[in-house]
Amino acid sequence: MKIDCAGGGPASLYLAILAKLQDPGHEITVHERHAAGSSYGWGVTYWPDLLADLHAHDPESARLIEEHSVRWQGGFAYVGDRTTAHDGDPGHAISRHRLRTILADRARSLGVRLEFGREIGSRAELPGADLVVAGDGAHSRLRTEHADRLGTRLTTGANRFIWLGTTRVFTAFTFAFVETDYGWIWCYAYGFSAGHSTCVVECSATTWAALGFDRLGHDEALRLLEKLFADLLQGHELLGRRDIESHAQWQAFPTVTNASWSHGNLVLIGDAAHTTHYSIGAGTTLALRDAMGLARALRTVTAPAELPAALATYERERKQALLSVQSAARHSAQWYENLPRYMALEPHQMFALLGQRHSPLLPYVPPQLYFHVDRAIGRMQALRWLKQRLGPRLARTLQSRRAQEGSGP
Repeated sequence: MKIDCAGGGPASLYLAILAKLQDPGHEITVHERHAAGSSYGWGVTYWPDLLADLHAHDPESARLIEEHSVRWQGGFAYVGDRTTAHDGDPGHAISRHRLRTILADRARSLGVRLEFGREIGSRAELPGADLVVAGDGAHSRLRTEHADRLGTRLTTGANRFIWLGTTRVFTAFTFAFVETDYGWIWCYAYGFSAGHSTCVVECSATTWAALGFDRLGHDEALRLLEKLFADLLQGHELLGRRDIESHAQWQAFPTVTNASWSHGNLVLIGDAAHTTHYSIGAGTTLALRDAMGLARALRTVTAPAELPAALATYERERKQALLSVQSAARHSAQWYENLPRYMALEPHQMFALLGQRHSPLLPYVPPQLYFHVDRAIGRMQALRWLKQRLGPRLARTLQSRRAQEGSGP
């Protein structure tokens, strides 16, 4: 088949790799609107289960991704002048530019054509394609062209955020919450290389405007943020995007959903199909898993006439897999939108509920009560585990001891 992918992000590149590995006869082109070598963004996170999937699908690219990633475990939360730590699951992070370079080089080595400096704005621009893959992001032009047919819905979050970098390298996933005269402002930070970290800053729209971010220039905004997060940054600077198009901008997060993921020979993948709030750190993982799912569905296609059934299978499987993740992302975003509700707690309590932010029950239970009930349930589960593990052993010991006593003189 002739496959054209619009957008040169991880989803399109990884699909091209997997499709070529399955059938070297596929003619695949990835169209990227930016020039070759352009970079944007900072680091992306992923978890060990994705790494295992990458090794299973393409060990060569997986090896390079793992080699160029950093690993961290647990996290810290700074609330004013108080700090609390948390032992969490291990995580990984890699420079977005490095990830794209690894995938692009791997795709090229397999015979995929990479075309830079050309944005695909309409399906009509690719008349010879058997399959057109829209991997052109949350604001996909290909998806927008067929939004009515695809049932596209876009909603924006209440908070404002900006995606920045910093030269301070964080060795664990770190949260910092700062109270200002106009409300709370906070950031999520994690290292992704030996010299840089991602730093995402967020606050309510009211706090954002009251602090002047709706009026400040880019450099002025960075200097103000450096003052607000001085204790966290320890003298290091914040970095905005200066690579392509413009500086990093404050945004309201766009949540994208689609009733259908395909129309004719057009199929959506990654952020063009769905977005999940950045606070759960799953965007790149889900995009790569979309690529795995679409490649799997295409495996049995021997002619273009078989595409509709394959695309339906891809959509059904991926939508089902996304249900729990999308629910977690919605509740996570809502937790931050209602942050003042939790800030009266002790830092360790607040951080505990931060870890519980995916719960659909949490918004309806007083935070103090939820914390104590959750801890009580945790203790009960620990006791149950001890009972299951130690109970039979104790019973056998007692039974053996009684048998010995009964057999004495």
